[in-house]
Amino acid sequence: MNSLERLKILINSSTPIVVMETVEEVRALTLVRTACSELSMAVFEWTIADGLVRSGSGVSAPQPVQMRGPMPQGNSEADRLARAVLSSVGSDAGAAPRSVMYNTADPVQALANLETMTIEAVFVLKDFHRHMDKPVVVRRLRDVGQKFSANRRTLVLTAPAIEMPPELAGLVEFLDLPLPDRDRLREIIRETYTRMSGTHTLKLQLDASGVDAMAGNLRGLTEEAAERAISQTVVGRLALSPECVTDVLDAKKALLKRSEMLEFVDSTDTMSSVGGLENLKQWLAQRRGAWDDKARQFGLDPPKGVIILGVQGCGKSLCARAVAGEWKLPLVKFDTAAVYDKFIGETEKRIQKVFRVAEGLAPCVLWIDELEKVFAGSGPDSASADAGVSSRLLASFLSWMQERKPAVFVAATCNNVTVLPPELIRKGRFDELFFVDLPSAAERKQVFSIQLTKRKRNPADYDLDRVAEAAKGFSGAEIESAVQTALYAVFARKQELSTEDLLTALSSTVPLSITRAEEIAELRGWARDRAVWASLSEAKREGE
Repeated sequence: MNSLERLKILINSSTPIVVMETVEEVRALTLVRTACSELSMAVFEWTIADGLVRSGSGVSAPQPVQMRGPMPQGNSEADRLARAVLSSVGSDAGAAPRSVMYNTADPVQALANLETMTIEAVFVLKDFHRHMDKPVVVRRLRDVGQKFSANRRTLVLTAPAIEMPPELAGLVEFLDLPLPDRDRLREIIRETYTRMSGTHTLKLQLDASGVDAMAGNLRGLTEEAAERAISQTVVGRLALSPECVTDVLDAKKALLKRSEMLEFVDSTDTMSSVGGLENLKQWLAQRRGAWDDKARQFGLDPPKGVIILGVQGCGKSLCARAVAGEWKLPLVKFDTAAVYDKFIGETEKRIQKVFRVAEGLAPCVLWIDELEKVFAGSGPDSASADAGVSSRLLASFLSWMQERKPAVFVAATCNNVTVLPPELIRKGRFDELFFVDLPSAAERKQVFSIQLTKRKRNPADYDLDRVAEAAKGFSGAEIESAVQTALYAVFARKQELSTEDLLTALSSTVPLSITRAEEIAELRGWARDRAVWASLSEAKREGE
């Protein structure tokens, strides 16, 4: 069911208050007008600047409203004024807003007048969230809602976010505006180009496949944000060209970054840039292409995600990034700190927004770094500490992981899985739990080879067996740091890097496997029978 049909059902079923949390006020108002036009109902709008006016006054040329049922016959001032405005044809598009009711700029008085009206109509209250902290406003809303529930009258509250008091819970329904799909984005591209062509001389240099690629890059944006991104690139280049496809992707990255919850990450790394981890690589290779229609027709569901657990510095985050690069999917990182809000209820709304945006980007990879920091406090003892926010956040995440349909693969990393709630790591939420241990001798050689190649050195010029043996107990990050340290040393001496320089850098480093040996041993013990080892088995590792 789309938003329009859902809104018509809410209006026809005498839902007294409908809340639309959105920054797209124009889109929300257009949706209400369309629904009421199909239902032959009048629409009124309220703002603190103009009070209550008939929808269309000073906004766009209104159409005569055909009322279903008789004209309101009540004797209240509100009904008399409503009869007067409904019997008129309307005002011109350029006319100033015409107040339907006197003294309605005050929200309390506006609600008092609405309570006396008997006309079947929809009343849109804009930015009403700024008045919800007043007890008299809440009381008036409750009175109006109780009156409206008896017939076809509905209040629609629009705002970026609204904290509804518990007194109104039984009267309110929430209506979400979904993000546009690829088909709708194609329409927006065509509509925007046509509109901009009326005021600018533009060239059309993008074929159907280019428009489809541009629509793909716009996924995850609201309709208004997508239209703005298209307008800017088209006017900037005076054309709808292949360069516009990249422009809108850059604009989307900037918008997501400003949202402070999701950030686009360039996924140029692939699993070939990760040393070892053969089991993980094989698992990912088997699931390549599972997003395609052929896979669904074959009976496969898209993979849900993995948790990559392991010793710090062993490449967990690199693996998460490499998944997106290997599958050639967009990678978005979830900022776990930004989702928490000081206001009760806002954190849950933020996590739901993250889910909606991620689904709008599908297929994509959602990267959650250090998963334990998000849900470690979700146990029963934490309810009093954070008013149950962590528990509700966990419940929302579990429900989404279990029920979501769009192809969003969650790549989560974790340093301490023992603090995670057991219901989070069971099968059905994540497909697999992989443990990444310290690299073996063969894997250390691969890591050295990758790091030297990345720094424009030929690995064949070095004794990798010696340096791999000297780096026993080193993590991948510690090996990278040692290579960098050796390069600094030889650069200062104006010499070329040698095997001896690498050995010297390694000898001056105390690895984490020594400083935190007990913790690593405990982590290995936990993972022995509970996780899939991403590379060599423990038995093979002990015999190296």
